[in-house]
Amino acid sequence: MKYVVVLGDGMADYPIAELEGRTPLQVAEKPRIDELARLGQLGLVKTVPEGFAPGSDTANLAIMGYDPRLYYTGRSPLEAASMGVELQKGDLAFRCNLVTLSADEPYENKIMLDHSADEISSAEAQELLAAVKNILPSRDLRLYPGVGYRHLLVWRGAPTSWELTPPHDILDQCISNFLPRGPQGPAALALMKKSVTILQDHPVNKARISRGLRPANSIWLWGEGAKPQMPAFSEKYCLHGAVISAVDLIKGLGVCAGLEVLEVAGATGNLNTNFRGKAEAALSALERGLDFVYLHLEAPDECGHRQERDNKIKSIELIDQQVMEPLINGLNALGQPYRLLFLPDHATPLELRTHTADPVPFLLFDSTNPFNSGQLSYHEESAKETGLFIEEGYSLMDYFLNKTAGGKL
Repeated sequence: MKYVVVLGDGMADYPIAELEGRTPLQVAEKPRIDELARLGQLGLVKTVPEGFAPGSDTANLAIMGYDPRLYYTGRSPLEAASMGVELQKGDLAFRCNLVTLSADEPYENKIMLDHSADEISSAEAQELLAAVKNILPSRDLRLYPGVGYRHLLVWRGAPTSWELTPPHDILDQCISNFLPRGPQGPAALALMKKSVTILQDHPVNKARISRGLRPANSIWLWGEGAKPQMPAFSEKYCLHGAVISAVDLIKGLGVCAGLEVLEVAGATGNLNTNFRGKAEAALSALERGLDFVYLHLEAPDECGHRQERDNKIKSIELIDQQVMEPLINGLNALGQPYRLLFLPDHATPLELRTHTADPVPFLLFDSTNPFNSGQLSYHEESAKETGLFIEEGYSLMDYFLNKTAGGKL
């Protein structure tokens, strides 16, 4: 049996008046996904435990079968693992975004305009971070360039008590109530403020402004954590697998779980990613003998954060056309039984521009047991109508892999 998880980050949403009270999942043309919905099982799953912020870190950790209450130590350590940055005892990792803040006010009164600086390229970001490295106040602080706007700061000997806010949670808001707090909050804030003096007039940003793009005029620290300790996926489930993603967070989860991390040329984490290449990489991994693939697609989430309604719908349609179509055809051509799990990790409602902890719809298809589900389409409401609800998100993997009591779906 082959097992494939296809994760459409942030796909779930709320009904939208301009869409006649429908969600992007209800509006999107997705014939292949809807066909699986008619032949598979739909339900809702709560991926984020009570008391946890609704992030891709906790949600994907749970979907991979790990209880966040036992294994979650923070977002950035997972990204560090993906980047090959070895955290030592006493190290604390932070996500370091390149963001766009409003230009004219004192730092404390600025507005968070864009958590991604208009999806800044990795090449541009590396130039900017090289300049930021020169203002780090101590050798205990180390900055590591990542992908696009997503980067890493490691602080040796940092205190473990912080109050930091994800920048995508405060879009179009004044940052005054969301600045770093805790024992070393002033030190982190001083670094963020100093970055503005370096970045605002940098040639990279001047060139971006001349092209009508937003400048990356500040760093933003958040997502702190120490190195996690978790059992390998192969130990838990006796399966050997791989993870495919453009996002360091998901790659890092794969590293920590002992999964292979497969790189795909042109994978960007946004709407212009190489969707088809990810599907082909998944099939190739299964063909060479792996049992399990976790295929992550970031585009719907980014569109939700940027409040791009039409692009969010388009991202779902591209997943159907360029991921699910070739993936299902390839799985059928393999001639081996397979199970496929399709779901978002969390909702990223367009009206909120950030994540929520609402239960999300999942679709489970078993090639050895197709049946008429009674549902005509995959979306939030059709999943709710089935009455199937999995309260502990980390147990969904057991359910998917047929490890639950009784062994039946």
